[in-house]
Order: sequence, then structure tokens, then C-alpha cells
Amino acid sequence: MEPKMALALHDLSAVGRAGLTQAMCALSAMGHQCVPLPTAVYSSHAGIAGFAVEDLTAWMGRALAQYESLGLQFDAVLSGYLSTPGQADCVLRAAACKKPGGVLLVDPVMGDGGRLYKICTPALIESLRRLCRAADYITPNVTEAAVLLDRPADSAPHSADEAAGWVRALCARYETCTVLTGLGDGQIIYTLCGQGDTVQAVQNPRIGAYYPGTGDLFAAVLLGGLMQGAGMAEAAQRAADFVCACIRETARMGTDPKWGVALETQLWRLYDGQDLTGNRTVL
Repeated sequence: MEPKMALALHDLSAVGRAGLTQAMCALSAMGHQCVPLPTAVYSSHAGIAGFAVEDLTAWMGRALAQYESLGLQFDAVLSGYLSTPGQADCVLRAAACKKPGGVLLVDPVMGDGGRLYKICTPALIESLRRLCRAADYITPNVTEAAVLLDRPADSAPHSADEAAGWVRALCARYETCTVLTGLGDGQIIYTLCGQGDTVQAVQNPRIGAYYPGTGDLFAAVLLGGLMQGAGMAEAAQRAADFVCACIRETARMGTDPKWGVALETQLWRLYDGQDLTGNRTVL
């Protein structure tokens, strides 16, 4: 059987693990073909000083024109970091190339930790809201969820019930399934999965280390699980477990956080049903 194929629209950061470099590794390890469609090329991710960047909006249109002429159809489309509001049109154009029953997952990259990224203009926010309305799944963190709900970027839910209310509000407003990340306390990290009025929680221990690009990695593994036929909560748990394993190992190695998580050491965890790890043990 041919591998399923996902078209991933995301930034390509050459140095520092983020965006497409993570999506390609994770989806391939899960048995899928990842077709990368860069929204921008960065010499490093934007958290490393002195980066050079090239916007690829015009090139994206030409690439999509070729895919349309070839009649390519994708099992899934992943939308991540967009560098301009106009790239939302490219995402919608890509989504039109989905197979019947295909999935559009939108990771509305706008900010983190209560702060918006510099690229996050009002026009980009509106474009991302438009994409969320077209998506089958959205994966905002708390900062992004606040913006999508017209709240200040630095606001956050103060209880589990309030967090579940945020998820239900996102599901209702955007008519999509919602996976809300970045919740928790000093000991536990929670991920809430919402469909309509139903909200399920998955949890993992808080490791106490921060690395850029973990949201990109989570979204890619989540999509890979959905493409394998897993339910939303099951796919979210697997994605959260994998990201936590990467963070734990990277912290153990003492790697400078700016280089991102060392996912290369943990990809074996994504090989479905195969023990290719020698004497390694799943923790």
C-alpha cells in the first residue's frame, strides 16, 4: 500500500529544529509521505539572532499550480507558520486538493507565553481566523486561543472548567475540533481535546524546560496519528507523550534550548508496531 501523503505548509528553518524540519521527520517516521511547501525559508528559526529570511508567497502559488496540473490529491494538509496574510489563500487552495475525507489541520501560529510574534499583524490574525473556520482541527496554544476568542493575548483560563469553556467556545465559533495546548500547573501539563460540547483531557508530567518548536512538533505528530486512524484524544496523547520524551532527553543532554529538541534521538518511538530500537525501553 502506498504511504498516505500530507502537504505541509510551514516555515523551513535551516538551523534550530522548528517548522518543516520537524514535520518531515515526524510524519515520515509514522509511515507517511510529507510534501513540504515552505511559506518562508529562514537561516535559523526566528528565536536565534541574526537570521536571514526569504518570503515564498509567490513561489507557493507556482508550486500549487503545478500540483493542480498534476492532479495531486493529499490525504491531509497541515498549515503552520504563515509569514504573510496572503498565504492563507494558498492554504485554502491546498485544502482544495484534499482527497474526499481528507483532513485540514491548522496550527494558528501567532505567539506564545502571552506575547504575539512580530509577524502577527491584525491582517494575519484575521487570515488565521478564516483558516480556522475552514479547518477540521485547530491546535492553538493558550495565547493563540485567547486571540481567537477576542481576548487579550496575555489572558489565560484560571481553572479546568474555564479552560474547557474556552475549548467549547472555540469549537462553536469556528465549527471545528479543537486541541488546546500549554495548560497546566507546576506538576502537570494538560492538553484539552474538544468536539462540540465534549472535552477530553490528556496529561503529562511537566519537565521544567522550554524549547522552541515543540508546538510545531506536537501538531505534526497529532496529524500523523489522525492519518493512521486514531481518534483525536488518542492522537493527542501520543503527540504529547512524544514531545515530552523529546524534551526530557534534550534536557538530559544539556543542549542549549535555542537549538530545539533533539527529536532525532526519539523518532524510534513513532515507528508504529516496530521495535527498531535495540535495547531501548519506552519510558
